[in-house]
Amino acid sequence: MIKVEDVHKSFGSEKILKGITTEFDKGKTNLIIGQSGSGKTVLLKCLIGLFKPEKGKIFYGENAIQDMDDEQQRKLREEIGMLFQGGALFDSMTIEENVMFPLRMFTKQKKTDMVARVNEVLKRVNLENANDKYPAEISGGMQKRVSIARAIVNKPKFLFCDEPNSGLDPKTATLIDTLIQEITHEYNITTVVVTHDMNSVMEIGEKVVLLKDGKLVWQGTNQDIFKTDNEDATNFVYSSDLFKKIREVQLKEK
Repeated sequence: MIKVEDVHKSFGSEKILKGITTEFDKGKTNLIIGQSGSGKTVLLKCLIGLFKPEKGKIFYGENAIQDMDDEQQRKLREEIGMLFQGGALFDSMTIEENVMFPLRMFTKQKKTDMVARVNEVLKRVNLENANDKYPAEISGGMQKRVSIARAIVNKPKFLFCDEPNSGLDPKTATLIDTLIQEITHEYNITTVVVTHDMNSVMEIGEKVVLLKDGKLVWQGTNQDIFKTDNEDATNFVYSSDLFKKIREVQLKEK
């Protein structure tokens, strides 16, 4: 579990996060949603330690990042997997080399053991026998699956995903959502996904945190968000034409 307590973050005179308090549950897909500029990415970067809040604390278990020494922070980084928005694969490396990269960085395993682990996670994301290909030789959806394999190769306790469906067609996006949720449950990971995609909320939003103008304005499950009377939540959910039509049908049925 990750606990966020009264986190504030500013850049110069501009306040981005204005007292965020919430929890991200272990073994669940926790989604941070909101319009562009709501503070989603800044909160994510605070969670993984790239930004330091001016006020408030972020706890991994019982330990606050702000109170950790260098060695404790290093160990925490080893327990974190990261799925970047663009995939962030190394073009000059093969798929095997890309997935193996965290093992080379954080472990002292033998090459044979590393290859075995790479093959294990590639199989899990349905990319067996893709080891010798390069990122440019596979589709965007396959690249995203490679990125997931790399994110979990070191058996992380925490998985962070920044707009994992960016640039994908709807069918592939759903496959990626499902894969993230399956892996979260299988490995009992605390997974945090930053997204603005309502389809992702519907598919995998076991815990949903809605930000607006740097404040947490609503939180609950993907079932709760369609039943709430919270104006900020309903405005976000029904901002697209599809969900406006769904809302119209719901209101007619009442």
